[in-house]
Amino acid sequence: MKRNAKPKYRRVLLKLSGEALGGEGGHGISPEVVHDMARQIREVRDLGVEVVIVVGGGNIFRGQAGSERGIERATGDYMGMLATVINALALQDALEKAGVATRVQSAIAMSQVAEPFIRRRAVRHLEKGRVVIFGGGTGNPYFSTDTAAALRANEMGAEVILKATKVDGIYDSDPKKNPKAKRYAQITYSEALLKRLKVMDSTAFSLCMDNKMPIIVFDLFKAHNIQRVVMGEKVGTLVTG
Repeated sequence: MKRNAKPKYRRVLLKLSGEALGGEGGHGISPEVVHDMARQIREVRDLGVEVVIVVGGGNIFRGQAGSERGIERATGDYMGMLATVINALALQDALEKAGVATRVQSAIAMSQVAEPFIRRRAVRHLEKGRVVIFGGGTGNPYFSTDTAAALRANEMGAEVILKATKVDGIYDSDPKKNPKAKRYAQITYSEALLKRLKVMDSTAFSLCMDNKMPIIVFDLFKAHNIQRVVMGEKVGTLVTG
């Protein structure tokens, strides 16, 4: 990183999957992985960038998988939303241990452990230098945490969604199955839809496309990658209009 270089973004939304918190296996919560995430987020916060986070719950419970096994879909989705709050609290704990003031806001009311989601209060936290983690998805069944990320990014006036994954961008086919898979450095929303590239689910993707919200898909598990993305380095794949 060049000395005195300025970050490209002032306010970002970081989307973390629940599986990412589970480490290699993608299940449960890996303290090492969560503390590494906290260190990466602190690096970005130290640059003066305002960070909001939406976290998934797939490492603990996934609503759709539950409904395939006989749990009523809405109930399964609510269970998944509760899982995201567990992950949000784990990440808050790691961030505060790393010296980063953090607030968790939940779309489902649970006043003992998290604030309710209030947009203006969340903005105030950012202005005071705190990181805000949004748990509970959108608060509604049938919507994914990708949709929650697209929704919160627009509500909070984020300039970009940073979608942290286990791969270093978007490919034309599965790089694990096809060694000749081609990675895109940049792609438009229409191209991604036309080629049926699974960037996010369709609801989340159309919300980004309609509101011209850029998405950067990148590998979270490479050291300092969040910082590199925020500084404007060509990391991962940029999806834009």
